[in-house]
Amino acid sequence: MLKNIYNTLMGSTTISITSFLLPVLASLLLGFLFALLYMKSNRASRSFIGTLAILPTIVCVVIMAVNGNIGAGVAVAGAFSLVRFRSAPGTATEIGSLFIAMTMGLLTGMGFILYAAIFTVIVGVAMALYTAMGFGDGYNDRRRTLRITIPENLDYTGAFDDVFEKHTTSHKLLSAKTAGMGSVFKLNYEIFLKEDASEKALIDDIRVKNGNLEINLSTAVAKEAAEL
Repeated sequence: MLKNIYNTLMGSTTISITSFLLPVLASLLLGFLFALLYMKSNRASRSFIGTLAILPTIVCVVIMAVNGNIGAGVAVAGAFSLVRFRSAPGTATEIGSLFIAMTMGLLTGMGFILYAAIFTVIVGVAMALYTAMGFGDGYNDRRRTLRITIPENLDYTGAFDDVFEKHTTSHKLLSAKTAGMGSVFKLNYEIFLKEDASEKALIDDIRVKNGNLEINLSTAVAKEAAEL
């Protein structure tokens, strides 16, 4: 009786639990290290960093599940391609969660019930730990969206470079458009504040240059919601 239950949980596989756990844990470690390296050289949101760290584990389990089975491989490719047909855009976390759910369904559907449970626990614990650690939050806490209104006679190219150098670690002009029948320009920047930077001091320095026109400084959470 117990042997039949064990065989049912294991599914029709010759892979031992040890052979399953080692690649999964290795991919989890490699994903974590790669996400750390990515953070050092790129600016990214917390959701993207967390998804980047967990994605190798998801792919690892999928590969092990369909290894040598062409029919299953084709089915997986079709199922995973459905993500692009979502009607509403989602964050990187939401997209990653869809892949996790589909991987769980794939494992259970192929009879690997015990492995699906192990995978769920490992990924769930990893995501909980990343959240508790604030993994990927370092850059996000200092990222801001800055919108500046300037008069039409002010050349905005390099106009605020000295201010940005004083208060930010990096800045990027995302868009520039005219408003008020061409009487003003509206500039949209993504900036990363220095750790000791004062938002008020930044705004005050900009006011001196833009003639005290409208300035809007906000967190970059809205941008993260639009990520795919």
